[in-house]
Amino acid sequence: MTRPLSSIRAFLMDMDGTVYLGRRLLPGAKRFFRLLSRRGLPYLFFTNNSSADRTLYREKLAGLGLDVSAEQIITSGEATALYLTTRTPHRRLFVLGTPSLEREFRDAGLTLADQRVDAVVVGFDKTLTYAKLERACHLLRGGAAFVATHPDKVCPTQAGPIPDCGSVLALLRAATGRRPTVVGKPQRRMAAMALRKLGPGIRPAHVAIVGDRLYTDIRMGRRAGLTAILVLSGETRREDLATTRDKPDYVFPSIRELAQQLASLPPSKGAIA
Repeated sequence: MTRPLSSIRAFLMDMDGTVYLGRRLLPGAKRFFRLLSRRGLPYLFFTNNSSADRTLYREKLAGLGLDVSAEQIITSGEATALYLTTRTPHRRLFVLGTPSLEREFRDAGLTLADQRVDAVVVGFDKTLTYAKLERACHLLRGGAAFVATHPDKVCPTQAGPIPDCGSVLALLRAATGRRPTVVGKPQRRMAAMALRKLGPGIRPAHVAIVGDRLYTDIRMGRRAGLTAILVLSGETRREDLATTRDKPDYVFPSIRELAQQLASLPPSKGAIA
């Protein structure tokens, strides 16, 4: 049963295609976050895009006029580093990722290598080369574990969608026959990580995830018992709703209309008016 929006006490916010496109803040975003702050509703930025770490995302958001702390941002790169260090024995990695993602793994105590590798880790790699793909294929055929930061097929930009991690995973699967372990949304461990950051007293029933992708944002929301809010400002189109199994609780054209709807409602129980 869909919960009323007035019952939501915390928000998990996707970024690409939800809050901004490229270097452009989407209309209504500033009003939305001002409204949350005024009502005392906590929020976290929650992105599958592993091409940048949370410090770089904080700087980007600040440049767009949104003042947030690095602690309010969770990336799939951070979640993957945590997964590797706490749930696996893999410490030597061959990484298809940006220098920022590589730095994130090194900071977590992991070693980057191309010999005697425990795992091949694939992220959203804007520095991707054929040489990287070739080496990854050899390592995967040789028995290295296969891990991915997230499954997103494309990343929305102002110029249109561009290939993301999921597209590279499809290539490697076709070339090696291997399937990766995926860490980011829609995995429940990502939702659990966010709920821990939100703190005690915040239950899944009181949390909404806002995003533009059915197969990551909305699917994770459904799996984790969150209220799933879809915005149509990124990857998903309204016609996609007719065939998906990942049905959102609410659909809005963009964050602007979501802000307008929230502004018309009384404050959530337990929130500050």
